[in-house]
Amino acid sequence: MGKIKRILIANRGEIALRAIRTIKEMGKEAVAVYSTADKDAAYLQLADAAICIGGPKSNESYLNIPAVISAAELAECDAIFPGYGFLSENQNFVEICEHHGIKFIGPGADVMQLMADKSKAKQVMAEAGVPTIPGSDGAVKTAEEAKELAKKIGYPVIVKAAAGGGGRGMRVVEDESYIENAFLACEAEAVSAFGDGTLYMEKFIEAPRHVEVQVMGDSHGNAIHIGERDCSMQRRHQKLIEESPANVLDEQRRQELHQAAVRATKHIKYEGAGTFEFLVDKHKNFYFMEMNTRLQVEHCVSEMVSGIDIIEMMIRVAEGEELPPQDEITLRGHAIECRITAEDPVSFLPSPGKIQKWIAPGGKDVRIDTHAYCNYIIPTYYDSMIGKLIVWGADRDKAIAKMQRALDEFEVAGVRTTIDFHRKMMRNEDFRNNNFDTKYLEDYKG
Repeated sequence: MGKIKRILIANRGEIALRAIRTIKEMGKEAVAVYSTADKDAAYLQLADAAICIGGPKSNESYLNIPAVISAAELAECDAIFPGYGFLSENQNFVEICEHHGIKFIGPGADVMQLMADKSKAKQVMAEAGVPTIPGSDGAVKTAEEAKELAKKIGYPVIVKAAAGGGGRGMRVVEDESYIENAFLACEAEAVSAFGDGTLYMEKFIEAPRHVEVQVMGDSHGNAIHIGERDCSMQRRHQKLIEESPANVLDEQRRQELHQAAVRATKHIKYEGAGTFEFLVDKHKNFYFMEMNTRLQVEHCVSEMVSGIDIIEMMIRVAEGEELPPQDEITLRGHAIECRITAEDPVSFLPSPGKIQKWIAPGGKDVRIDTHAYCNYIIPTYYDSMIGKLIVWGADRDKAIAKMQRALDEFEVAGVRTTIDFHRKMMRNEDFRNNNFDTKYLEDYKG
């Protein structure tokens, strides 16, 4: 590929601003795109060029592939950075970029497609020697087949859509009397949400922790990890608090987890940043769940413990550079990220509108990634996240204390935000004692 000179950022909000900063620090040019709803976004002034690509709805702008490609060609960009969400895991978009001679900063369409089908991905991980959750070897085609398989692997089981995500097309089944209804409900939901009714089934892991490994692969067959993250504090499968490292693991299990993720990265010949997501059971056994073939929202905690700019590393890999050896990656201390959304802190209902007061926290080892500011009007068309507050401490207790202090400094008025929720969690004894799982917030009363 050679050196990239001009990068179009096919995204919006805090990740667009985050990318502009890294691209400019690398001495390259950043081109921002925006919808009519984002025409007044302050970060557009920081880009070397800004191009309107359509109306306020995502399918009119940020998901409009012809508009994005046209903008890239108009601005003479030689690469596109996708961020997360929108087109970041769209295989067709990757192929179209390639057809137009524009470098997609991420993996190829073939490996993206392979890992997008969760049943196929599970088979590939088993081939790579990565532990997988007991379940179907591929698609489960009928309710009767599901019933027979559930008897073999034992209840509870979980029925999932192969093309699913965000908790849709998914049912936990406790005993045989519910299996047929659950199968049919999942199938109908999967067809409606994804246009694909393919289902698979797994053993349901009780009281699990959600632990993921940040990996990088290059075009020379090298792969490294940048530690792991614990993302167990979630609500309806949406992550709210992330931290690195995952203190639920002992050192031996941590090394085994890292080695499995790196082995898998090499096995599928992955290029760019990716994340292997695992469930960890109460016996500290880990099982592959899925791979996200893109940068993730919570990549910041991995940056804080490693000192690495992951977007810079992605760009260098896209230029054909080799990754540094694993022994040059040093992980130290503990980082925590709180996702700040414009939502009610109790009901989590969206709260768009005009921010009338914005006082962000600061201090040593406190980072806030946000595109919001006083008088910013939050659009109703997109995700409600308005920022990420990330802190680093020498250990988990110090990181929690720092996050608590930073959240107490954070003042936002005009819209409801989840800052109060995070304040409560930093004082929550279960959270402080590392005593929770992915279902914890389902029963949490605040």
